Amino acid sequence: MKSTRKGLRNGDLYKDNYERIACSECEETLKRQNKPDEVYALRTCPNCGKQWKELP
Repeated sequence: MKSTRKGLRNGDLYKDNYERIACSECEETLKRQNKPDEVYALRTCPNCGKQWKELP
């Protein structure tokens, strides 16, 4: 699982007009899951199911 920063650099993700992170393949805004016992948040595409870690 890659981080959102690597996804943005590789072209897997992009930021839309409102600076929201979206999947390049599906063009859908990513959903966020915050796990209380982890440092990172999990970002998931609702269409394809790919996941990325978002570090603070």
